[in-house]
Amino acid sequence: MDDPSTHLKLSHVSKSFGYRKVVDDVNLEVCRSETFCVLGPSGCGKTTLLRMIAGLEIPESGSIEVGGRPAVLDGKLKIPPQDRGIGFVFQDLALWPHMTVWENLRFVLDARKVKQSDQKRQISDMLDLVRLSGFEKSSPESLSGGEQQRLAIARALVGGPSLLLLDEPLSSLDAHLKRHLQTELAQWLNRLRVTAVLITHDQSEAFVMADRLAIMSQGRILQVGTPQ
Repeated sequence: MDDPSTHLKLSHVSKSFGYRKVVDDVNLEVCRSETFCVLGPSGCGKTTLLRMIAGLEIPESGSIEVGGRPAVLDGKLKIPPQDRGIGFVFQDLALWPHMTVWENLRFVLDARKVKQSDQKRQISDMLDLVRLSGFEKSSPESLSGGEQQRLAIARALVGGPSLLLLDEPLSSLDAHLKRHLQTELAQWLNRLRVTAVLITHDQSEAFVMADRLAIMSQGRILQVGTPQ
């Protein structure tokens, strides 16, 4: 019987592009409300792994369960990306430049069919959390790098996802701002009790953020444990 504390489970997940095996027989379990980091060098398969969890790539073999439901079973898609309850922060942030800060968040709630009467409260609460109150009418381009990161995180969280995926979201920031945002992000995830998977090549970031982490190299998981 599956452990009810497990929110995400990957069993024998593999993915190749052409003749190159990018993810090779990966097994992982992530607990509810846990921040789990996958640490490894560029090109080791981290982003492909995250994209398979999100449903943006389909593994050629293996199974993925999200919230106890099979999202992929034996390499076959069972739950489409939009129905997995996942928020995603991309490395390039992928903010919508033609929308204001408020509209970037409202778009997510519209897509999830959240009632108009609830949208204002949810957006205001999220902007308060990430300290972007007062920027509602601003365009993403007018924000600083740190503010853009906050907006991308707010957009991923505003719909109340059960799982948050973060693809090296702080990699473009300078060292001081990066350390500051790492601490804040850890606090936000703890406060919201959201399950999160963060991928990074930065060992110090993994040690600051992770409840547990996996070391990944050449498509395989080498170790799993706490930072300690």
